[in-house]
Amino acid sequence: MRKLCLSGVLFSLLAGTLWAGPYEKYYQNLPVPMNEPALPSIPEYTVRLTDFGGVGDGVTDNTEVFTKAISALNKKGGGHLVVPAGIFVTGPISLKDRIDLHLERNAMILLTPDREKHLKNGKAQPGISASKRSDISITGEGIIDGNGEWWRGVKRSKVSDTEWNTYKRMGGTVTPKGDLWYPFDLKAFPNIADTYEDQEKIRTHLVRFTDCERVLLQGVTLQNSPKFHFVPQRCQDVVIDGLTVRCMWNAQNGDGIDPSQCRNVLIVNNTVDVGDDGICLKGGAGAAGAKNGPCENILIQDNTVFHAHGGFVIGSEFSGGMVNIVVRNNTFSGTDTGLRFKSAPERGGKTQNIWISDIYMSDIQDEAVVFETSYADRPVGRDDAMAAETENFLPNFQDIHIERVTCRDARVGVKASGTLQMIHDITLKDCLFFYTEEASRIDDPEMLQLENVRFETYR
Repeated sequence: MRKLCLSGVLFSLLAGTLWAGPYEKYYQNLPVPMNEPALPSIPEYTVRLTDFGGVGDGVTDNTEVFTKAISALNKKGGGHLVVPAGIFVTGPISLKDRIDLHLERNAMILLTPDREKHLKNGKAQPGISASKRSDISITGEGIIDGNGEWWRGVKRSKVSDTEWNTYKRMGGTVTPKGDLWYPFDLKAFPNIADTYEDQEKIRTHLVRFTDCERVLLQGVTLQNSPKFHFVPQRCQDVVIDGLTVRCMWNAQNGDGIDPSQCRNVLIVNNTVDVGDDGICLKGGAGAAGAKNGPCENILIQDNTVFHAHGGFVIGSEFSGGMVNIVVRNNTFSGTDTGLRFKSAPERGGKTQNIWISDIYMSDIQDEAVVFETSYADRPVGRDDAMAAETENFLPNFQDIHIERVTCRDARVGVKASGTLQMIHDITLKDCLFFYTEEASRIDDPEMLQLENVRFETYR
């Protein structure tokens, strides 16, 4: 029997199954019935990346080595691919059924800054991806680094003079106004589009799994993504446990963990410190989003979010809906907002059975709790984006129950912006908000029902 100790959690491979439990303890005393996610089944067969010629010197390109190793495991019916200590530079990695990518302590998978090696049919591929796969996992104590500085635009207003000059030494392009730097016309690597605006649109995610079943991410660090860090899309039975997700506070679109239209998801024990939303649930936009259905049966517990635009977020797109979401026992320290519900016409859907409790917040830059229904998505370099003027797919934030929130130092305690048609039947109970500027800013008092909610400030 082979045993691995990963991030303080003992893994045992028994009867060919990767056990990460016991997760059943998280499913006690839930306000709504919810199924515990099924875990991946991984054969005991194990290989090391170095068995296939992997070189962790921080220079050698290991893209073909990863491909060969995963292909060999696939032919054996799956197993564990162990990445030892070292810096393994690579292009995109595609996982197959019943494979565990395991990073030992001091192992780093570093995406190559040569962006051409990430392109397929003119589109950049995620650093690690899987599509229509089952029983896949990424585990261990190592780091997966997206080399995001070679992809992202940078706003001059968000960096110091020293940081700005560091970017300029890479080459790149500064806009005529001097307000933005793009990694276009770099000294070291060629462009992958004709203009910096088009190249900006090519940025992709660090880890993205699409239409997969039985997924586990545990213990590893995901950092410095070109865009979002982990995006499971239309996946079922997903466990995200004990990750560290981090990037610069000013990284454009640097979301942490973003499940989209997934079912049976457990998000626990993670630490998130990123440039955009921390833990964010998405549900597609418009008719296509509605067709793919809701985020459903999602449990988010015992996580800590430091910098982020929002600690826990729904939106902006959720036309497929949000059903049976439980968020409890989480800490947000230093986020722009705490609980953030954002959407707009053409992006909205319906929330049902949303239960949020025992949230602890401090040093919140803007609102502790905010509902906004005219959210405008503004890509870097654009300041003219507007929410759609339409009555289609309106947000319907309702059936949301928020209890026992303690917040120290938010600029505004609670904000709700919209109409009763889009924000209604929402309760806040037994909460305390210490604000620095304004207790609440609510367009219609009937939007939110407040019971035993205290607002305090400096006397």
